[in-house]
Amino acid sequence: MTKENLRLLDANLNRLREGIRVVEDIYRYIFNNKDISSRLKTLRHNSRIDLYDKLLQSRDIKNDVLKQSTSSEQNRSDLNSILIANFKRAQESARVLEEFGKLIDTKTSENFKSIRYELYDLERYITI
Repeated sequence: MTKENLRLLDANLNRLREGIRVVEDIYRYIFNNKDISSRLKTLRHNSRIDLYDKLLQSRDIKNDVLKQSTSSEQNRSDLNSILIANFKRAQESARVLEEFGKLIDTKTSENFKSIRYELYDLERYITI
């Protein structure tokens, strides 16, 4: 696994868990929905690759060419827009992890595919 591949995995693992956490906290603290927040918590805990030291060593924030936020990332009009943005963020990251997980093993790839489909299912419950 190259340093560049590890860097990509690290960034997408962080993005996936962060997106899930935002949605999880909305369902936990705002909607008081134990079922959905518990499902999201399980997904977040399953969003791991056992390469922590290597992933951390590959992290290179200073040279991230797109670390500046775009104007669309800085604007959210309501709770619904926050939910949608973070579901999409997590789903897209899960897809990248599914593809690059194939470089590790089938089990890793299938784990992220499962997470992605679970996120698609949970997204149906946005009812704002």
